[in-house]
Amino acid sequence: MDLNKLTTEKRNERSMNLDTLSTEQVIRLMNEEDAVVPKAIEQIVPTIAKAVDAIIARFKKNGRLIYIGAGTSGRLGVLDAVECVPTFGVPPEKVVGVIAGGDRAMYRAVEGAEDSPTLGQQDLTALSLTKEDVVVGIAASGRTPYVIGALTYANEVGAETIALSCNQDAEISAFANIAIEVIVGAEVLTGSTRLKAGTAQKLVLNMLSTASMIGIGKVYNNLMVDVQPTNEKLRVRAVRIIQQATECTEEQAQEAFEQSGEQVKIAIVMILFDQTKEQAEETLVQNQGFIRKTT
Repeated sequence: MDLNKLTTEKRNERSMNLDTLSTEQVIRLMNEEDAVVPKAIEQIVPTIAKAVDAIIARFKKNGRLIYIGAGTSGRLGVLDAVECVPTFGVPPEKVVGVIAGGDRAMYRAVEGAEDSPTLGQQDLTALSLTKEDVVVGIAASGRTPYVIGALTYANEVGAETIALSCNQDAEISAFANIAIEVIVGAEVLTGSTRLKAGTAQKLVLNMLSTASMIGIGKVYNNLMVDVQPTNEKLRVRAVRIIQQATECTEEQAQEAFEQSGEQVKIAIVMILFDQTKEQAEETLVQNQGFIRKTT
């Protein structure tokens, strides 16, 4: 294994005296290096857009979005998947995060898990992967055997495959139909890819999930119309979203929210078209869940 060729493993010339800097100097340097990340992502926006379109196409075939990775990369995938449930109202099996070593690896490193390509295949097999699904293999280094094994198996099944890495000509890119490579340069702390590389991966995952959800009708204007009101804060937000989408009063929004069974999107259609809950449900079915297509 030759790590010398990986940008993510190189030493950052700007931080060679990191241990001699004051606290404020360390923070300033980290902040300056972090500013590189969005600029790097800007260079590959068309590739990210292509990946989003591929995910939307599979969603429309009732496929799933599956993130898979090891260590920090795996944790970031799990985080994004988990957040899709309350934000967009999708069932937990629609967007899935898989990490090498299983759930316990979220909290403690599982030795050797990332080195097994067979384990990557096994974890996708356990999910009953199909050709309608999308598999996003995440690895900052771009060479993780676990991810390569997962992508190899996904290709064999016929699933859409996307690779997300932070090195140019990454090894995992060769195993994916779409390769997203965010080149953020050497880390302030050599090899600590939870820093710039992790930030880059988080930003790209935000884009993949959010833009894909917009593409299947989970957003109206810039509002989370399928948000799940699972606590008091979210119930208040839900009523506010109904108000903002329809320009009605708080009282009207609250009434529609309750009549809809606390389903924000249905409440919005009820108000916009003066419909009952049942009529609003049918309207949305006819328009594939898009409020915009009903207006």
